Amino acid sequence: MSPDPASLSDESRASPPDGASAPPGYRSLVVVVLSPLAFSLVFACWTLFAVLGVELRRDLALGEVAFAVLLSMPMLAGALSSLPMALLARRLGGRCVMLGCLLLICPFLWWISRAHHYPEFLLAGLGLGLGAGALAAGLVYVAALGPARHAGLALGLYGAGMGGAGLGYLLLPLISQAYGWRMAPLLYLLPVLLVAGLLWLFAEDGDVPPPTAADEDDESRPPPWRTRALRLARRLADWQLWRLAITYSFFYGAFLALALWLPGHLVARFGFSLQGAALRAIPFTLAVGAGQVLGGILADRRDFRSLRWWVSAFVLVCLFLLSYPPFSMQIEGVHGELRLHYSAPLWVFLGLLVPMGVAMGVGQGSLMRLIHGDHGRDMALVGGLALTLGGLFAALLPPVFVLGSEWLGLGTAGFMFLYAALVVCMLVMVADHARQRRRTD
Repeated sequence: MSPDPASLSDESRASPPDGASAPPGYRSLVVVVLSPLAFSLVFACWTLFAVLGVELRRDLALGEVAFAVLLSMPMLAGALSSLPMALLARRLGGRCVMLGCLLLICPFLWWISRAHHYPEFLLAGLGLGLGAGALAAGLVYVAALGPARHAGLALGLYGAGMGGAGLGYLLLPLISQAYGWRMAPLLYLLPVLLVAGLLWLFAEDGDVPPPTAADEDDESRPPPWRTRALRLARRLADWQLWRLAITYSFFYGAFLALALWLPGHLVARFGFSLQGAALRAIPFTLAVGAGQVLGGILADRRDFRSLRWWVSAFVLVCLFLLSYPPFSMQIEGVHGELRLHYSAPLWVFLGLLVPMGVAMGVGQGSLMRLIHGDHGRDMALVGGLALTLGGLFAALLPPVFVLGSEWLGLGTAGFMFLYAALVVCMLVMVADHARQRRRTD
């Protein structure tokens, strides 16, 4: 399909924020280096329950559904906190909010090492999810203070922090084996505090915009919080804010869910130990991170609105092939029965998963650059909205994966659901494309 026509008027198509015009140098370097580190650590903390799943399920006697709900807790809390934290970062500064969110997850890491009951782990998981505020604030921070000429590259490098899930895959099994699983969250405290300290010492916020006249208190107007809430509701009713955010949310949410689901799936399907399964899941997370950088670079060079179609189509083909479970066929042939058996070996599975990860990363990197180009002054609102939708989608997936496997009796039910979800997402894209064509005719 042809690229989408220009969909925003001159007034609504905002230019990048004024802070983005800051000259490249020390500030941009600090932004591009420290923000992805914070991103990586938050993602690494979210993999705690997934990689330590065997020990947790044994000690707590958890069933499949209960464990899936536990995996969903950080993503649910992250979805609910992303948009408010992004808007708060616009008012107070991204560094301040990132720093606060990193410090906020520290007591919950400590609590996980001491918890003994399932409700305690659920609450601790919700606490870890508040770290998503650092992701949303960091997105606003990078968009505002990163190098303007290479905004896609800066946003792609920031998104590459999703590779922090691979850090969890690599370190957590080793820590658990050497010191016991309860030591793993405690050892995460040191790097979290270290990055928070670096942000405090070396990063700085851009100029916080002064309050507008609409935000000031006036006897003839509702209180400021009501004014802001009504204005936010009116702006969220604008479909233009949702167009790119919905597509981005699929790639973001699908990656989050797969990053937490893959180790257990590899254990069940190929019989690996948890450590072996986690190591074999690393290429997928690294592929998504590399794809984010590539997608940002491509979007810097050209307004690749049509790229989302090609990326979605490629991911759809990969999901279709990954959805095939092992099966056998018996055919009555001319010379007797023919028996066919299909079971994808590990190299075929990874050969589909890794290129799909690159495509998902390209989709995220290019879409976030497009969001930045279309909604530069509204990056907090639209970027936070994209992270919120993606987090809600990701929180839904682990229980759906488990229930689908139980109802269908197929271990690949997760890929089947993602395939169906991407079909729906592409249908929304088609409807939106037709709507934009009608508006321009």
